Amino acid sequence: MRARVLAALAASLCLTGFGCASAEEAFVTNQLSDDLMIVDLATARSVATIPIGGKPAGIAINADGRFAYVTSPDAKAVTVVDAAARQVAGRIEVGGGPLGIAVAPDGRTVYVADWYAAAVRVIDAASRSVTASIAVGASPSGLAVTPDGKLLLSADRDDDSVSVVDTTTRQRKAIIKVGTRPFGVTIDAEGRRAYTANVGSDDVSVIDIAAGREIGRVPVGMRPYAVALAQGRGFVTDQYGGTVSVFDLATLKPVKRINVGDYPEGINATADGKRVIVACWESNTLVIIDAAELKVIGEVKTGDGPRAFGAFLRRTE
Repeated sequence: MRARVLAALAASLCLTGFGCASAEEAFVTNQLSDDLMIVDLATARSVATIPIGGKPAGIAINADGRFAYVTSPDAKAVTVVDAAARQVAGRIEVGGGPLGIAVAPDGRTVYVADWYAAAVRVIDAASRSVTASIAVGASPSGLAVTPDGKLLLSADRDDDSVSVVDTTTRQRKAIIKVGTRPFGVTIDAEGRRAYTANVGSDDVSVIDIAAGREIGRVPVGMRPYAVALAQGRGFVTDQYGGTVSVFDLATLKPVKRINVGDYPEGINATADGKRVIVACWESNTLVIIDAAELKVIGEVKTGDGPRAFGAFLRRTE
């Protein structure tokens, strides 16, 4: 009987647009409730909550979906979560103020932005230990790795720039000036362009990675936090606006602003590009946007203070 009820619920969610796209889960860092919440996007339901501690903020999941890595600035640590078992698998002391985090495409290396030290810590995923430190600009926040794993980009908030790091030599090879106070940074699937959400100038910088320069700016809402890419468009969380600004990736022209909730922060697109998932800090919600129709189609209650800063979606098949 229970199985039939759950099947009926799943079917109804398909009809309302919640699920039935790619099978994915959202790993949401709830900073004020000190935990990690896992949401099944096919049913728009929470399936697990894992205590983390230390005000968890950043999140990254390796390509095979086996492990999630969570930064805790107050604990000065990274927690390793076994994604399938839904339990803590380890803890790595990194010191400083760990915030943004990214995993190399091969899953062997984890990069952690140290907000206080103008550095990126390098973690060996196998030994779960810090093996190196890379000098970048002041107050590094968001991190992203190119699809080939050769370059690491660090949004250096208080230097109004992006550091480009050679992951082989672990040296900064370029500094790209962008808008004021860049926070989140996102790289497209081809590894050609990067996008920074500039908190201080209320815009998004568009970067040509090969050329090592900014090639455009897009005005968005107040206090943009992070950027997601889907359906040929950029989606930007506007913290103070309670909106997601949408712009065309080809023309860089604004398209629409979507009301989502109070203080939206983390944002990711599903693997099939059909939905955009937004964590709203003040509303304590995870909002689901139809990326083609540009409208909200679902909402899930979260813990207190969801940030989900980073790549927080995990494919389950």
